[in-house]
Amino acid sequence: MIEFYLFILETLKQIFHFFKQKNISFIVVLRQIMFTGYEALGLISFIALAIGGLIILEGNNILGSLGGTQLIYVLLVTVVVRELSSILTALIVISRSGTAIATELGNMVVNHEIDSLLAIGISPIAYLVVSRLLGVVIATFILTIYFNISAIVGGWLFSTFFFPVNFMDFFGEFIKNLQPADLIICVVKPIIFGFAIALNSCYQGLRVRNASTEVPQRTIQAVVKSIVAVVFFDIIITALFYLV
Repeated sequence: MIEFYLFILETLKQIFHFFKQKNISFIVVLRQIMFTGYEALGLISFIALAIGGLIILEGNNILGSLGGTQLIYVLLVTVVVRELSSILTALIVISRSGTAIATELGNMVVNHEIDSLLAIGISPIAYLVVSRLLGVVIATFILTIYFNISAIVGGWLFSTFFFPVNFMDFFGEFIKNLQPADLIICVVKPIIFGFAIALNSCYQGLRVRNASTEVPQRTIQAVVKSIVAVVFFDIIITALFYLV
């Protein structure tokens, strides 16, 4: 644990000096954003549209008989914006990017590429970790916003099966039920989740020592610890939201 905390401190230190260091490749950051964000848009779209539609279907079935059709918008905000958009996006990022980062860095250790960087005076954390960390955080944030938008579209599409409604009217009702706290949560959660995923994945990848057989083991550890961290921070942030 001490080693992990020291790794976090060193990474945070390198982030503050990110724009001052010439040995950090911005290409790596852009590639990480492309892989984590752009290439996951199809999967995010499918899941978000399905979630938005299912919430409308279930909400209309339960609340429609009680005359509480307007509460569907409250349900959409509460379930999607506050919880599902951020946590489902985080799980997708873990399954795709978290595993890829841990595997890539682990193989670099085995192939002595990390030693080569140290030999020429380049910090592996500055060059490899910080760039991937920033890429994952930015991509996770953008994907969460995209998830919310797709879920709203999915909810509107499914709502047309029950009653004809203009998209702008549907969107307007959704905005009316959106509170400032919801927007804060929508921003804070993906940023923290992105940090947790990237830090755990990079750390586990760099923990590989000698054999290539350690790589899948560390990748599994990265996935497990990232999921635990995401769920833990999700509970903490949600609890603070309701307590405050």
